[in-house]
Amino acid sequence: MADFFHGFERSLIDVGDVCINVLKGGKGKEAVLLLHGHPESHLMWHKIAPRMADKYTVVLTDLRGYGDSSKPKGLADHSNYSKKAMAKDQMMVMERLGYDQFYLVGHDRGARVSHRMITDYPEKIKKCVIMDILPTYDMYEKTDKNFAMSYWIWFFYIQPYDLPERLLNADPSYVLRSTFQRSCAPEKYNATFPEEVVKEYERHYLNPDHIHAVCEDYRAAAGIDLVHDLPDRAKTIETPLLVMWGKNGTVGRLWDVPSVWKERASNVTDLGVENCGHFISEEEPEITYNAIMDFLK
Repeated sequence: MADFFHGFERSLIDVGDVCINVLKGGKGKEAVLLLHGHPESHLMWHKIAPRMADKYTVVLTDLRGYGDSSKPKGLADHSNYSKKAMAKDQMMVMERLGYDQFYLVGHDRGARVSHRMITDYPEKIKKCVIMDILPTYDMYEKTDKNFAMSYWIWFFYIQPYDLPERLLNADPSYVLRSTFQRSCAPEKYNATFPEEVVKEYERHYLNPDHIHAVCEDYRAAAGIDLVHDLPDRAKTIETPLLVMWGKNGTVGRLWDVPSVWKERASNVTDLGVENCGHFISEEEPEITYNAIMDFLK
């Protein structure tokens, strides 16, 4: 992976019950933390992060359970994969690196962790970019047939241990590759997901511990995360947000994304990306890079 992130330093940072895989590059005084989604790792930022490092210190991590970070066995209540636990991981990483305040960018699962971070640690986050999600509570609360059929993962991965693990481990490569193919226009697939990148994602997905961790992440989202989220729904997010989504993706097709976030936050900039599915930073890296850099400055 050195070729994708030339000049970045890699480390494992112990945050208590897990170790988080971290890459750090750039020499800017201000830091930006980039958080990936499922079924990916920090590698999803390979078209964005090296360019951002010209201006900022860029920190890339693998969420607990993903990439080369620790993959603990899930607890009975899935609390060690709650977004609250994952948010604490990331805050401890940035503290260990010496950053009291920083910018935050999250996609998919990383965006859900980002949502929890700006809720639990608002004084630490200068600005936040949320990519292709609505709050978890809203999405479950407004589930209908179209959403359930498109986001089948949300309802399959949450089934009790170890039914989804057994089925996913039967052919994890097929599951991974079909997830990418279903979320990206066929004519854009090869440019969006080069084989060398997919093989790196595949390296993690072939690990049964990774499969279990992914299921625990989703089980937490359907359970303890909602318990954590409910009392916070009366609060208004004050952190400035850039909300991005792919107009061809499930979130963009089924919801009025800006209006939902504007119910939750006081300062929202929104950008729907044309001809784009779920994996925005890889499908449309130039638009993504320019939007993030314009917003942060």
